[in-house]
Amino acid sequence: MATTIRAAEPVATIRGPLRADRRTKDLVKRLKPGDVALIHHSDLDAMAARALLECRVAAVVNAVHSVSGRYPNGGPSVLIDAGVPILDAVGDEFFELASRREGRPAEIEGETITVGKGLDARGEWVTRESLHRQLEASKCNLSEELDHFARNTLKYLAEEKSILLDPVDVPELDTPIRGRHVMVVVRGEGYKEDLRYIGIGDYLHAARPVLIGVDGGADALLEYNLRPDIIIGDMDSVSDRALKCGAELIVHAYAIGNQESPGLNRIQALGLKSKLFPSVGTSEDIAMILADQLGASLIVAVGTHFSLEEFLDKGRGGMASTFLVRLRIGSKLVDAKGLGRLMSQMNRPKPRDFAPVFIAFLITTGIILVNSPMLRNILNTIRLFWRSTFGH
Repeated sequence: MATTIRAAEPVATIRGPLRADRRTKDLVKRLKPGDVALIHHSDLDAMAARALLECRVAAVVNAVHSVSGRYPNGGPSVLIDAGVPILDAVGDEFFELASRREGRPAEIEGETITVGKGLDARGEWVTRESLHRQLEASKCNLSEELDHFARNTLKYLAEEKSILLDPVDVPELDTPIRGRHVMVVVRGEGYKEDLRYIGIGDYLHAARPVLIGVDGGADALLEYNLRPDIIIGDMDSVSDRALKCGAELIVHAYAIGNQESPGLNRIQALGLKSKLFPSVGTSEDIAMILADQLGASLIVAVGTHFSLEEFLDKGRGGMASTFLVRLRIGSKLVDAKGLGRLMSQMNRPKPRDFAPVFIAFLITTGIILVNSPMLRNILNTIRLFWRSTFGH
């Protein structure tokens, strides 16, 4: 039985089955509540941290530092604020050896993690104080990181300017898009809140947009009982269930060399049909290009990457293609990012909102009491007692 500690700094021994993977997004597919998650994730991003949190792990053990100091990444704060302990820097050698013992009991006592018999490593706990110091120090490096980011962006802009200037040869689809709204869903920061508010509003019912899930974005749609019309991406983070839901499948082929498409083998192994879309840029970029090229009247983006921190989290130099695609689409693009947070603030009741209700309650109660025969009898009894006692 795993002991789940809900404190940033553990005060007891933590036990649970070990699950390990270099790719955090692959690991979360196998994690179960109470597991000890062994990751190899420098600059742990907020999206990966939330995925670990949703798995209700007992602890997160990182082979490297969760904050490298390159920039103030948000992942560790997500876990620490939720009370999930993080043991950092247990080392590459331990990670490689422990990965071969997946599923075996792990025990964390003090700053030492032990897996099975004879395999242990010492790390360092990430506390609120140490995390604060690390993030403050990393802010000092942000200027240098931004300069590096800008240089990479200029380099990729030169290589990927065809996205903005040249016509794009998109595959022919069975799903009609021309003149319709298209909603592109990426499983990125804040996607759940935004999807929830879009889903409970009138937009989906009124506009009936074409739903495009970018890789794991297809699973995000299914979470809200929305079936994607199209799934596009390199197919590395989408579930078999989503791929088999009946959506039209488009595999992102990288426009280099022989147009490598690593996701095609998986689609073929499942016995499904798909179409190739060779293009530079990310899968979310080409999803928007596809919608634009096929005549969408409006493109609503949910969970897509936009902020500097998200670009740095993504780890691709400059993310120039994202800039170029947004320039190309222009006013046709509506970004839903933050919609959930905005609506939750607007819908949050304030103390003054209860005043009319409270006043109405007092008035109604007063009317009922005044017209109550029982109340009149009680008042008459008190009046007679007063007169008989005090003579007034």
